[in-house]
Amino acid sequence: MARLFLFRHGKAAWAEPGMRDFDRKLDDRGLEEAIAMGKLMGKRHLVPDLVICSTAARAVQTLDGINETLHLNDVTRYDQKLYATDAPGYLEIAAAAESDGDIMLVGHNPMMEDAAIALSRTGEDHALDALQMGFRTGGLAVIRFDGPASSFTTETGHLEAYLTPNDA
Repeated sequence: MARLFLFRHGKAAWAEPGMRDFDRKLDDRGLEEAIAMGKLMGKRHLVPDLVICSTAARAVQTLDGINETLHLNDVTRYDQKLYATDAPGYLEIAAAAESDGDIMLVGHNPMMEDAAIALSRTGEDHALDALQMGFRTGGLAVIRFDGPASSFTTETGHLEAYLTPNDA
């Protein structure tokens, strides 16, 4: 059994004139969200074995905030493809990770929401209902599968939890 953690970056500031979207940073609320979610993940024992993070500034900063509690640096990889690929690309990245443990992707919407909905054939009612309302910034979907990460395919997961900074 493996789990896929889909973590959407925290709230980002608007781009300044001439700034690339890729370089947008978290605003103060976004940093607070990331730190609070790291604490919540630790409290609930939601600690991944491997992290794959987008290289976009706001995703990296989100992981930095999570790491104030979870200290995941030694199990973290960075992948620029998480910035521009689609939801099926997110699944390919997770499946190719060659990990039998829990994997967390730190990335962007709409890919996070699309992947979470496509993967979650079943789930906890409150988590499914909350996810249907949208995948908010700083949100985390935890999806359980019967097999290893290489078997992550659509409609085969069970949504164990959908947590937001409001839960922290």
